Amino acid sequence: MSAPTDLKHIYWRSRRGMLELELKLVPFVRDHFRQLSEPQQAAYEAMLAEEDWQLFDWVQGRETPEDPITREVVELIIACEGKL
Repeated sequence: MSAPTDLKHIYWRSRRGMLELELKLVPFVRDHFRQLSEPQQAAYEAMLAEEDWQLFDWVQGRETPEDPITREVVELIIACEGKL
């Protein structure tokens, strides 16, 4: 991954139509995305193709992703205490 351009693209894709979701995703990408492993980064990027309601259910702990790597990333997002 060529960090500057791709990270900027991922950051903007993390901005969602649902404020509650954006409050979790944007600080996570800004503060933690670079430290993720390549498989975790790929899983995060794949998550961005999901509908907002699905992502929201995951980060609220109402549902759990089936994929173990995606599940790890969701757990990291939940644990993230960043602010916009």
